[in-house]
Amino acid sequence: MTPISASTAPELTLSELAPRALQSEIRAMSMECDRIGGVNLAQGICDTEVPAAVSEAAIAAIQAGHNIYTRLDGIARLRQAIAGKLRWFNGLEVDPEKEILVTSGATGGFHAALMALLNPGDEVILFEPFYGYHASTLRSLRMKPVLVPLNTPETPDSDWALDLDALRAALTNKTRALVINTPSNPCGKIFTRAELETLSAIAAEHNLFVFTDEIYEHFVYGEAEHLSPATLPGMRERTILISGFSKTFSVTGWRLGYLVADAKWLSAIAYFHDLTYVCAPAPLQHGVTAGLEQLGPEFYTQLASDHVDKRARIVAALNDAGMTPYVPRGAYYILADASHIPGENAALKARALLAKTGVASVAGSAFFRAGHGENLLRFCFAKRDNDLDDACARLRSLRG
Repeated sequence: MTPISASTAPELTLSELAPRALQSEIRAMSMECDRIGGVNLAQGICDTEVPAAVSEAAIAAIQAGHNIYTRLDGIARLRQAIAGKLRWFNGLEVDPEKEILVTSGATGGFHAALMALLNPGDEVILFEPFYGYHASTLRSLRMKPVLVPLNTPETPDSDWALDLDALRAALTNKTRALVINTPSNPCGKIFTRAELETLSAIAAEHNLFVFTDEIYEHFVYGEAEHLSPATLPGMRERTILISGFSKTFSVTGWRLGYLVADAKWLSAIAYFHDLTYVCAPAPLQHGVTAGLEQLGPEFYTQLASDHVDKRARIVAALNDAGMTPYVPRGAYYILADASHIPGENAALKARALLAKTGVASVAGSAFFRAGHGENLLRFCFAKRDNDLDDACARLRSLRG
């Protein structure tokens, strides 16, 4: 695996980003996978079982007539349940009347927050490998993603570490915010307390907003620990915390997330969310409320445990297939070495792998600036056990 240099932090220009839009590659691979009847490890669909408490409450809400607009910031019971979850899990005290917005997915929360708080031309730091929706959303609003590469792990089991020199070199008088995705898509990095304290100091020094995407906060493995940056000294006011229910409750198609911000920012963010989405789906809000109220800490512990097992299975299969993986510390994606797969670039390698095995993956280049990630493929392992086992068996067929 060839390390990525962290000595420079180039801006991602519109001309560089536009042809490489991440989601079109994921959708293309998903469609091709459907066409041939393969196993889709490309898209983070998370098609594991929905907790009964969640699905039953949503159905009951529909039958009870909860099918009209809610308040623009979401139903009161859900906002109160989110505040309770933030208290016991994240260590945050939040006012559910003034500091929580129920959103149309975490993506909708991110979009509304950018519209409310930043301006066209503002520069925003993204850490590379990055999540494509973050970069594409910034670009769509005429803001400028500036990439700061994380240090590529020296071994498959080591971490993608923060490069402080690269970060400082990327800061300009136009920098307005940092985006921190922890645990991250696509590499599963979990930012450590020391790294987050460093980033907090930089944010304070340069008076930056910090947008945190914490959607995978319950998918944390081994000795790693999730820490919300908003809990650090001086960070509560400048942090926009974004999370949701898509991954935790396996309801990616419901499009339900939430955003937490200081009251002085929330009203403007809520305005833009209302302008774009009006409100999150009403009966589904009742479903996830029941999940928050009824599923105790043991549910989240089991969720992580189940995915540790899934991770172990795909790691073993990729190693057997000669595709050495970077073992993620969180989330449910894995980047693997595809240098032995035929193809001039990662997109062609992904298609060659699909044609050979029937397993769909995503080109690693979709998560990096131009010219990088071409020998990497990303796989999602949040799958039902029989589908994951099928995919692992297909990958092992590469040994022949």
